[in-house]
Amino acid sequence: MQFGIFSVSDVTVDPTTGKAPSEGERIQNMVAMALKAEEVGLDVFATGEHHNPPFVASSPTTMLGWVAAKTEKLLLSTATTLITTNDPVKIAEDFAMLQHLSGGRVDLMMGRGNTGPVYPWFGKDIRDGIPLAIENYHLLRKLWREEVVNWQGKYRTPLQGYTSTPAPLDGTPPFVWHGSIRSPEIAEQAAFYGDGFFHNNIFWNREHTEQMVNLYRRRFEHYGHGAADQAVVGLGGQVFMAETEAEAKKVFRPYFDNAPVYGHGPSLEEFTDMTPLTVGTPEQVIEKTLSFADYAGDYQRQLFLVDHAGLPIDKVLEQIEILGTQVVPVLRKEFEARRPAHVPSDPPTHQTLIGNAAHKLVQPATGKVTA
Repeated sequence: MQFGIFSVSDVTVDPTTGKAPSEGERIQNMVAMALKAEEVGLDVFATGEHHNPPFVASSPTTMLGWVAAKTEKLLLSTATTLITTNDPVKIAEDFAMLQHLSGGRVDLMMGRGNTGPVYPWFGKDIRDGIPLAIENYHLLRKLWREEVVNWQGKYRTPLQGYTSTPAPLDGTPPFVWHGSIRSPEIAEQAAFYGDGFFHNNIFWNREHTEQMVNLYRRRFEHYGHGAADQAVVGLGGQVFMAETEAEAKKVFRPYFDNAPVYGHGPSLEEFTDMTPLTVGTPEQVIEKTLSFADYAGDYQRQLFLVDHAGLPIDKVLEQIEILGTQVVPVLRKEFEARRPAHVPSDPPTHQTLIGNAAHKLVQPATGKVTA
């Protein structure tokens, strides 16, 4: 099972000091998080994609390329790649380039984005979010799997005799997750292609997460990709840890109460009861994270948010240290102990996909896959 961290890249005032990092400081802090994740043995670092303040992660592949140059094992991913407002031609180029630079240590998570004003900035309409996600991803798959693409759709100009460069590393496109909190159409899309489904359930109750994941699992089986319990599932979570629960809540409460996303709403106690947010000891994080499989089934990737709401970098790095040294080793052992033998323990990676003919670039003249 893969464990890692993700960042949404918000630049938020620290409520305990009244100060916020500069954009440059926030970007460098995210790089420090990634390096710390590799140092303590985590598997994945993922960054979101946003094009509006207070977020700074507007160019995920630029950041991940920099991180790739400074790491050796860390898998680089996105917490969202905007399949709706990005041109799929550019996505195909950027992530294939990142594959080559990182030696295949890359996958990505497609998402629609839920910030309405962003759509017209890129010439799109949020009311077209679902059909854009469907059409653009269909084109992206062709760009990564056909050497010469002839294509016509509704939302961009046609392509005639087009070849995307560079081609995917080893003729093998990156593995794709489809991330959605509330859109069954996206779960259906992930199932149709046999891709992964990531439910970033940091704001939702277990009943909602269970419903979405089970829909994806049923449809994954319906489309003939395997049994429902073999579907590739990832979950999000958020944690803050200290030696005692009281200390963790004391430190984290001002950040929670003033957070731009969920502050000024339910109390910290109510939110931790309703959602996967865990504020307490490492043992409490282990216990609650293990319970995710009780309603989502045996799954393959767990990502934690540890840097939201103005938390200073020293506290963030401390959280990553605790995750890597105290929490994840126990979670690996416990999750694998309960996993049935026929259920995959890890999602597909570049190395496991190289031998998969259905996941290869096809030469148009011969219909043969590239070597």
